[in-house]
Formats: sequence, structure tokens, C-alpha cells
Amino acid sequence: MAALIETRDLTLHFGGLRAVDGVDFTLNAGEIHALIGPNGAGKTTFVSLLSGRRLPQSGAILLNGEDITRLPAHLRVRKGIAYTFQITSIFPRLSVFDNVALAVQSCGAKGLAAQTRAALARVGLVGLEEQEAQTLSYGHQRLLELAMGLALKPRLLILDEPTQGLAASEIEGFKALVQSLVPETTVLLIEHNMDVVMDIATRITVLNFGQVLASGTPEAIRANPAVQEAYLGA
Repeated sequence: MAALIETRDLTLHFGGLRAVDGVDFTLNAGEIHALIGPNGAGKTTFVSLLSGRRLPQSGAILLNGEDITRLPAHLRVRKGIAYTFQITSIFPRLSVFDNVALAVQSCGAKGLAAQTRAALARVGLVGLEEQEAQTLSYGHQRLLELAMGLALKPRLLILDEPTQGLAASEIEGFKALVQSLVPETTVLLIEHNMDVVMDIATRITVLNFGQVLASGTPEAIRANPAVQEAYLGA
């Protein structure tokens, strides 16, 4: 598979804290790639660098071979990188429809109403279009944020802790939904629920102290002694 995203020696320190410390990373097109690691390992900082919400002190980020290291976040969205947050980020007083419509507008897409309805249908929110976003259940709010990401028609969809706070039945639905997105889009999943990771990821990268500890298939990661010691537990 061709590399969609590559990072080379990517580095961002906060004083003495090496949040991202010389990370070489490859994300192939058409895969579900999970990024895992202990709390404080640098996962959220790393994806903030990928999305352009932070800029690195050194290193490079390539999108299909193009250097986007210094490109601002809104231009990365236009190049097909969508990022859903660990904490739900919606417009609470707007309707479900208007939340997604704003996402469609932000990338300059045509056919606003049709694309908005298509994104809502994809995540199962048909019938809730006129409801205020703040009145949705937490699980439905997470699905709304996912619909906002899908409305951008991303080449890369970054999901940061998407199952946090979801019920078991909602998690099962989420797994099926994410799997249905490939190969239409590539997914980078930051997730603490290891059952979810092992069930749907095609490849896993483990961060620890801002560095790559291991990268490989779910089976290889599960059997890796260094990963067991640092994160999974032997």
C-alpha cells in the first residue's frame, strides 16, 4: 500500500517534556491504523501536529509525498485531513443538520443539503436533523461529530478517543461504522479500549515517552514484550 502520511524525525518539546521526540511514522492509504500508549505518551500532541493544530520544532510531515509541515490547520482540512476531538466539539445550540452543514460549507463543497443528509445517514442520525445538538444523547453527539468529519470527505479521518463514554452497544455500532469507511477513507484511531483496537485496526503504533516503541499488526503488538511491559500488561 502507498503511504498517505509520513513523519520524519518529528519533534515537539514543552520545556523539559519531550511530548513528541523524533517520531518516524507511516500511515498507509486504506487502512485503520491505531495509535496507542500510556497516558502522557504523546498521542494527542502527535495528531495535533498531523492536523496542523500545533507546529513541530523540527522534522517533517508529508501527505502523499507533499511537505505540509508548516501548513495551517484549515488548509490541511482542504487537503483532506479531518480531526474529531477527544472532547466532543459541536455547536450545542444549532440543529443537528446545521452542525453538519457548517462542516460541508467549510471545505467549499457543492450540494450542501445533499451532502449533509448523506453524512447524517452514514452515521445513523436520520430523523434527528432538526433537533438541537445539545439535546442529543452523548453517544449521538459523538456520532454527530463523526458525521461532521465525514462531511469533509476526508482522505484521512483522525478519531481521538471516539468510544470514550459510549455504552457497549454503541461501541459495537461504532466499530462496524468505522470498518465500513475503508477504503473510502483512511482512519487513524487514538483509542484506549484495547478490545476496539484489536478488533478493527489493521496496524498499530505504540507511543511511549513521545517515541515509537513498536509498530506492526495487532498480533505482533499483542505479543511484543516491550509493549506488554509498558502498556498492555504481561
